[in-house]
Amino acid sequence: MGLFSSSDIGVDLGTAYSLIYVRGKGIVLRQPSVVAVERGSGKMTALGEKAKEMLGRAPEDQLVFRPLQDGVIANLDATERMLSTFFQEVVGSRIFFKPRAVIAVPSRATEVEKRAVIEASEGAGARYTYLVEEPMAAAIGAGIDIFSPKGAMVLDIGAGTSNMLVTSLGKLVKSSSIKVGGDKFDAAIVRYFKRQHGIVIGQTAAEDLKCRFGSAYPRKDEILMDVKGRSLGGGLPLALQLGSNEITYALSEPLRSIVEELKDALEQTPAELCGDITESGICLTGGSAQLYGLDKFISEQTGVPCYVAEDPASCVAIGAGRVLEDVKLYRNVLYDYRRGDYYEA
Repeated sequence: MGLFSSSDIGVDLGTAYSLIYVRGKGIVLRQPSVVAVERGSGKMTALGEKAKEMLGRAPEDQLVFRPLQDGVIANLDATERMLSTFFQEVVGSRIFFKPRAVIAVPSRATEVEKRAVIEASEGAGARYTYLVEEPMAAAIGAGIDIFSPKGAMVLDIGAGTSNMLVTSLGKLVKSSSIKVGGDKFDAAIVRYFKRQHGIVIGQTAAEDLKCRFGSAYPRKDEILMDVKGRSLGGGLPLALQLGSNEITYALSEPLRSIVEELKDALEQTPAELCGDITESGICLTGGSAQLYGLDKFISEQTGVPCYVAEDPASCVAIGAGRVLEDVKLYRNVLYDYRRGDYYEA
């Protein structure tokens, strides 16, 4: 990198994972959005993968947590320190030529939530920060032509939120967001095993079971899985061997919530665009879109074809990065507090 160059970055600041796209290089960082701090002093002792390994296992003098909850910043100081470390890792320490950043935020994020993201980004070292709605970034990252007169729909299912968007002619027509995603899937699995089998498992164990055995449909050929935790009655360690369809039953409630929100969004979409969406299908993005059989499940529930984007977990970061490549082209999808002062690139 030259002295007078600036490596602009696109950021998917996710509840579970943060991804950073560097202009001209692609995605260069993918780390869990988890921090560990020392109680009392507040000193950050671990970040990303190392901090995630400590979840549920940390000693009493360590506090391990996600600084983002439900897609928005819950702890501004921790988020700023986390971003600062990530920024330094991908573009180095810069005094004069700091990077500009495009950061994706959930649909319907409030002004306060948006401002918190901007403050965290610029406090971490960004020269200027612009925001883009997550499903819009996902649509761009999935390769959808948002400037086409034909309507397109994206359902982005992340860890904290599920965001849906209808776009046409380069503009947002309809957007919606629900605070149900991968984290709620994990919580539903924890509740199910506690209620149905009297075993208490941790969030990390639930996430692992979801990723390995989760499905939106009962499997014809069930897979046996080992569930390990603590007995609800006696409090002693307990291990059970159960069929993988137990995970499917556990996920039915949060999946219904997403489908209901999606149906509401479709009902409020103009008829002509609904016809386009029926033809092109709903594009599924986000890490939780990788749940086995989810596209088929949503298609049957809505009557609209569905397909999973290529590399769905990276679509938001890729989309934010593509916006950086031609900001003037995508200016109508950007949220900018000081619009008019930016478009010199």
